[in-house]
Parts: sequence; structure tokens; C-alpha cells
Amino acid sequence: MRRQLVIIEAPSVLGLRPGGVAELPAALLGAGLRERLGADIGARVAAPAYDPVRDPETGVLNPHSIAAYSLALADAVGEVLTLGGFPVVLGGDCSILLGNLLALRRTGRYGLLFLDGHTDFYQPEAEPAGEAASMDLALATGHGPLVLTDLEGRRPLVREEDVVALGFRDAEESAAAGMRPLPPRLGAMDLGTVRAVGAAEAARRAVDRLGAAGAGFWVHLDADVLDDAVMPAVDYRLPDGLSWRELETVLRTALVGDRAVGLDVTIFNPRLDPDGRIAARLVDCLAHGLGHP
Repeated sequence: MRRQLVIIEAPSVLGLRPGGVAELPAALLGAGLRERLGADIGARVAAPAYDPVRDPETGVLNPHSIAAYSLALADAVGEVLTLGGFPVVLGGDCSILLGNLLALRRTGRYGLLFLDGHTDFYQPEAEPAGEAASMDLALATGHGPLVLTDLEGRRPLVREEDVVALGFRDAEESAAAGMRPLPPRLGAMDLGTVRAVGAAEAARRAVDRLGAAGAGFWVHLDADVLDDAVMPAVDYRLPDGLSWRELETVLRTALVGDRAVGLDVTIFNPRLDPDGRIAARLVDCLAHGLGHP
């Protein structure tokens, strides 16, 4: 990867709840991420105040604030892209995905490599707390309230057929909760599939599939795609998951060349990592994945 990496801080928990995830950028920067990546520091996009009451019209927490935040984040990401840089966006919760994809949608058709332990395809009526962080893939592909799916009249932010969800392991949990199944046009490789073919091959297949989205693709990384045994510092834990080595392999494979145009990192909660060891290991993983060992 020859483009200059630019770190954008997006510490929004509008789609989740206050409780530590907003401290992700400070934790990773404090653990040396900028230095390891040789990155520039770009914008910090501050989030508006959090409202703990579900919106009565949409059933979602903070929908209008998330929409406004997405536009501001898209501006920051778009500026980096315009200058030829590679944005590394540090969340925050998974609802920041909307702003990242909006930046791309403003200029063309892009794909999405979705690395997450959960499929995040809930609709408001099935999501117990109304958290957009459990709906982000649905919202990004145009499923859900218009205030979040039709940003700037650009619905969908990414086409279903231009998405590959890789490494998820929540099928039983999400089905029991009433989440809609993933659309058949959306590429899906659950954890079992990744293990069956190997991390490198799974990532190659994902990148090949994303080739139809001619302008490139974004990489969304939720820390809970990692094995709970090595990444317990997340709010919604699930047994099993990718190993550090498997995630590094997926990232290296996906990010080689110039097809990937940006990356976000979400959900890691530094308050659940009191000695900072997990943050340091996550920085190592990102550095190796981005080609900076």
C-alpha cells in the first residue's frame, strides 16, 4: 500500500451507549498506532450529545444525530480520499460505518468487506435496545428507517451484492432474536466457512467477489470478530472468533494492492482492558495487517 495513511477519530457511541467505546481512539493512539503506521493525524469528528430514549417514530436511539454525524464524518473521510490518502477511522461504535460509506457513495460505486462477529442486520422492531450499532449493515444496504438509510438521497450506501460479511458467528443468537436473515445477494462467509477454507483463501474470495464494485471497497473491522478468548474487551461477547493471526492474514490479503480504499475500527472498549495489553496487541494486528510490521 503506497497511499499515505491518515487517522480520523470518530468516537461516536450514538448507536450504542456510553461506557468506554468512545475511548478507542485515545487508547490505540496511546499504544503507538500512529507511530507504527507512519500515519498522519486527520480530523476528530466529535459526536453530539447522547439521548438514551428511543426515538418513537423509528424505534432507534439517536437516529437524527447519527444522520447528522454521518454527514460530518463523510466530509472528513472524503477530504482524505480527495487528497489521495487512505483513511483509518477509529470509532466509536459500528454506526460510524454509515458516514464512511457515504463518503464513498458520493463519488461512485464501492464495495464493503464487513469483518464482524455479528451480522448487524437487525431491524428496529427486533433490536432490544434500539441500537444502530446492531443495524449498521442493514442500514447501509437500505433496510430500515429512511432517516438513516437514505442519507442525502443516496440509498443504498452500498448494494447488497457489493458486500461480503466475513467471520460472523451469531446465527443462532440473531435468529432467536428475530433478526431478518441476510439477503441472498449479499456475500456471506461465517466463521465456520473461514476456518474450512483458511483465512487467506476466504479473504481472496471476498476480494474477488468485491471486484464487481469497480471503484474499490471499504473494510469495516469490529473488534468482536476476534476470538473472545483474546478480545474480551467488547460489550457484546460471543464465544469463539478469529485468532490474531487469522485476522492479520485477512487484513494483509484484503489490503494488498490498491483495491481497498479505507478502514474503520470499532467496538473495542478500553475500559475492559485496564492494563492496556489488548490495545497494544490490536495495534500490532493493525500494523501487520496494513503492511507495517
